[in-house]
Amino acid sequence: MATSLLRRTAAQLFMVGLPRPALDRETREFLAERCPGGVILFKRNIRSAEQLRRLVADIHATGAGVPPLVALDHEGGRVDRLPHPPFTHFPPMARVGESRDTGLAEAVGRAMGRELRAVGIDLDFAPVLDVWSNPRNRVIGDRAFGTTPRTVARLALAFARGLARAGVLACGKHFPGHGATVGDSHFVLPRVRRSRRELAATELVPFARAAAADIPALMTAHVVVPAL
Repeated sequence: MATSLLRRTAAQLFMVGLPRPALDRETREFLAERCPGGVILFKRNIRSAEQLRRLVADIHATGAGVPPLVALDHEGGRVDRLPHPPFTHFPPMARVGESRDTGLAEAVGRAMGRELRAVGIDLDFAPVLDVWSNPRNRVIGDRAFGTTPRTVARLALAFARGLARAGVLACGKHFPGHGATVGDSHFVLPRVRRSRRELAATELVPFARAAAADIPALMTAHVVVPAL
C-alpha cells in the first residue's frame, strides 16, 4: 500500500505527452494506471475544436480522483497550437508590449483563457517572462513583452491575471531567463553570460515579481547560467 501511494504521489510530478489526437487503449490504460500529474498537448494532438474538447474530457476521465491537468503552449504569435478558425490567432506579445497597456494585456490573457477553457484546457504555458535583452536572440524575440524588466513584469503579470479570470492557470517561463542568449535551446545548450548582479537587475526581475504575485507555476529554461 505504501509503495503504491508513493508511486502515485511521485507520478503527480510528471507531465507527459501523447502520440496521437485520440486516446488509444494503451495510452488510456497508461494514464489510468500511472496517474501523471499532467498531460501536455502539441499540434500533433489537435485537429479541431470539437476533437480537442473530446480529447481533453477523455484525459480528465482517466484520473483516479485527481484528474490530470491538461496543458499546452499558447502564447500568441508563432507559439500557437490551435487551429484557426475557430480559435483566434492572437498577435505576438511584443505587439501587446508596445502598448505598455496592462489593461490590454489582461484583456488578451482573458480572451485566450476563455477559448482554452471552452475546450477544457487547465494550464497555459504562458506568459513569457524573458526580457528580450539581446536583439540577436530570435528564439525569444517577439515572444517577449519587451526589452526591459519592468515592462515585461507589468504586462506579463497582467496577462496572467487575465488567464486566471478565465479559469486557466498560468505558467511563466523560461526561468532564470532566456532573453540574453543566441542559440535555440531545443537544439543547443545556450549560455547566459551575465554576472549575478546583472541577472538580479534584469533577467530575474520578472520572475521575482511573478513569484511575489503567486503565479501558479514557473517553467525552467534549458540554459547554462554559470553565475548561478
